[in-house]
Amino acid sequence: MSKTRVALYREEDGSCPFIEWFDKLPAKVQDKCYLRLERLRELGHELRRPEADFLRDGIYELRASLGGVHHRILYFFHGAVAAVVSHGLAKERVVPPKEIDRAVERKKRFEANPAKHTMRRLDYAR
Repeated sequence: MSKTRVALYREEDGSCPFIEWFDKLPAKVQDKCYLRLERLRELGHELRRPEADFLRDGIYELRASLGGVHHRILYFFHGAVAAVVSHGLAKERVVPPKEIDRAVERKKRFEANPAKHTMRRLDYAR
């Protein structure tokens, strides 16, 4: 099985919401999130609970928990690419609907022009 390419979503202004969030996380949380992204790269559509789950409207979540805080990375599949479009922290067991809505909007923009909305820095700030 070939690896899934993981792309990071880029806004119109060139910023990357995921990297901005990721860079502020403590090292242990970064390590857990990075591990989940590597698992996504390795397994793609085959990644399942408890590491990943389908939310709605084509949006999936990667799950990384540490110290009772649930860190979520939202993504979708575009062909052979898993595009990371959002992130979130939640003490709750569900991702807030507004975060999913934001991910859906970014998904639409990415699908309309993948090259424009793909971050070139794919090393997750490492």
